[in-house]
Amino acid sequence: MKTSYLALAYGLGAVLLWSTVATAFKIALGFFSPLQLVFVATITSASVLLLILALQRKLALISRQFRQAPWLYLQTGILNPFLYYLVLFKAYDLLPAQQALSLNYTWAILLPLLSVPMLRQKLRRIDLIAALLAYSGVVIIATGGNFAGLQFENPFGILLGLTSTLLWCLYWIINTRDKGDPVVSLLLSFLVALPFITLTLVLTQPLPTLTLHGVLAGAYVGLFEMGVTFVLWLMALKSAERTASVSNLVFLSPVLSMFFIAAILGETIERATIYGLSCILLALLLQQLLPYIKSRRMRRAL
Repeated sequence: MKTSYLALAYGLGAVLLWSTVATAFKIALGFFSPLQLVFVATITSASVLLLILALQRKLALISRQFRQAPWLYLQTGILNPFLYYLVLFKAYDLLPAQQALSLNYTWAILLPLLSVPMLRQKLRRIDLIAALLAYSGVVIIATGGNFAGLQFENPFGILLGLTSTLLWCLYWIINTRDKGDPVVSLLLSFLVALPFITLTLVLTQPLPTLTLHGVLAGAYVGLFEMGVTFVLWLMALKSAERTASVSNLVFLSPVLSMFFIAAILGETIERATIYGLSCILLALLLQQLLPYIKSRRMRRAL
C-alpha cells in the first residue's frame, strides 16, 4: 500500500474512533462517577499500551526513559490522565455531550497563547483573531444562543470544560521537553498517575461496581480515547508524506461526533451548538490556513 494511502487509512481510523468517544463518555458516566471512570479507563489504557510496546519489543525503554526524567513524568502523569480526565469527565457529567465536546476543541486555540509566556514563542496576529472568534463561539454555546443576555445555562460545567483545555495545553507544553519514544512516554504518564488516581478514589469514594456493561463502556474509553487511537494517529503522522494532509482530518471529528451524539444518545443538536462550534472550527481553520497561504506567497515571491 502506498505511504499516502496508509497514512490516510491510519488517520481516518483514528478520527473515526475519536468521534465516538464523546458518546462513550456519557454512556460510561451512567455506570461510574468521573473519578471511577478515570480509574477504569487508565488501567485499560495502560494495559493496552504495555501490550503494544511488548509487540514492538520496546519494554526495555520503559525503565530507561523513566530514569532519565522522573520529574517530567510525574508532572505529565498528574496533568494527564489524572487531572485532565477527571475535570473533563466531570464536565461531561454536568453538560450535554454536544456542549462539552465543542468546548474541548478550544484547546488548540489556547495552546499558542500559552506558548508565548511558557515557551517564549512569538504571538501571531492570527492567534488573537482565532481566539476572539473561538471564544465568541464558547459564549454562544454557554448561553444557549442568548448572546445579549449572557445567562449561562451551567456555569460550573462550562468552567470545567474550559479548565480541561487549560490542563491539556499545560500537558502538551511540558511534554515538549520529552525526547523519548511517544508511546513509552504516554504509558509512563499513566503508570505514574495510577497510584494518585487509586489513592484519591479510595479516600473519597467507593471502588466502582464492575458490571459487564460498565466494564465494557469504561474499557472502550480507555482503549479508544487514551490508548489505541493515539498510536494510530502517531502511525498516520509517521507514514504521511505531508503532515498537513493528515492533521486536517481532525476537522471531520466534531461533525462525526455530533452524528453519534444525536443518533446514539438521542440529544437534539441545538442551533446554538452548531453556531458556536462553527465559530470554533472556523477559528481553527484560519489559524492553520492563513500562515500556510502566507508562506506559499513568500516562497513564490522568492
